[in-house]
Amino acid sequence: MEYDDMIQEETVPQEDQLPRMAQDGVHAGFPSPATDYMTQAVDLNKELVKHPAATFYGRVVGDSMIDAGVEEGDILVIDRSLDAQNGDMAVCFVDGEFTLKYLKFHEAGLTLVPANDRYPSIEISEGSDFIMWGVVTYVIKKVR
Repeated sequence: MEYDDMIQEETVPQEDQLPRMAQDGVHAGFPSPATDYMTQAVDLNKELVKHPAATFYGRVVGDSMIDAGVEEGDILVIDRSLDAQNGDMAVCFVDGEFTLKYLKFHEAGLTLVPANDRYPSIEISEGSDFIMWGVVTYVIKKVR
């Protein structure tokens, strides 16, 4: 089978085919009797992607961010156009590998901090092979 034969043409659903959301959001308490008030469909690309030309998706491998609720298999929405700030969760390229960590800026430089005590922090110095690749703006989780 040729590679081109394996690619399925992506179809974009029409607005009336997308799931509808309650106008006031989805309540996590008791069900609301106000199901009469439904709003237009939610387009996840419009909701999650503010800079389409600079946004990428990545799937999490590993458990270094498990205590932040980020688990293996989760999908990251990564915006490369954002300036990284202290405390951001970011995808970084360090010594030839991609890694997902929190950013901690300080006078001496930068520390990449995991959210799992089993992993050490990574100190970034001037000589490090380092690229701050993008800031994570959303984590998409499968719950079933």
